[in-house]
Amino acid sequence: MAVIISRPSQISDVNPSAQKPEFDAALNNVSFSGTDIVATMVLPPMGETQSTGTYLELGELQTVSYSIHRENSPVRTLGHANVRGFIKGSRTIAGSLIFTVFNEYSWYKIEEYKNYLSRSNGFFAPLADMLPPFDIVFTFFNEYGSASKMKIYGVTIVDEGQTMSIDDILTEQTYTFMARGIQPITRMINEKEMTKLGDIEAERTAQRNRNIFGDSAEEGLPITTIYSNFIEEVYRV
Repeated sequence: MAVIISRPSQISDVNPSAQKPEFDAALNNVSFSGTDIVATMVLPPMGETQSTGTYLELGELQTVSYSIHRENSPVRTLGHANVRGFIKGSRTIAGSLIFTVFNEYSWYKIEEYKNYLSRSNGFFAPLADMLPPFDIVFTFFNEYGSASKMKIYGVTIVDEGQTMSIDDILTEQTYTFMARGIQPITRMINEKEMTKLGDIEAERTAQRNRNIFGDSAEEGLPITTIYSNFIEEVYRV
């Protein structure tokens, strides 16, 4: 004897009084996979060039990791066994970048580095630790239309290494870095959602969306300088 199990086709079959959930509300909290992320390098002017900087899409970048450490010193008093409080100290932001190696050093896509390599008065090979502090902007966008962004400011390369082996299917190059600041992942709101906001909040949201590459500057200052001034002014550190 076969048993047929009927499956409800919609929520109203289970609970007729239930309201149908909105599709937009269901997508308020979504996640991103690695294939949904694009990393863009914002490089300041180098050498004697008159350019305002360079945007470089890091297509070879396959893994990024970072960590934030801040020193906290406990405050103790006589006659009290427990810690009475903490004094916050300096903050350190550091991490690693792992690149897939194709047929050329990743940073040789930078125009200034190409010019160094093509000089006729002797060979000179610039390296990653010679780059000026740069920003990395991460753009998140998935198939549902959800978007976010994240920025690491003032990245400075401190270590570099590469592994080549007959046991590996690809060649990787690893870098460790230190950074001056970071903006954690921030949700970007589309135009449909923006219409539900008030005028002031909508303008602020639009400004955050326009600043996706992190190169929006006030009074001609680079974004890294603005971030540094903000930290000094607001937090006095």
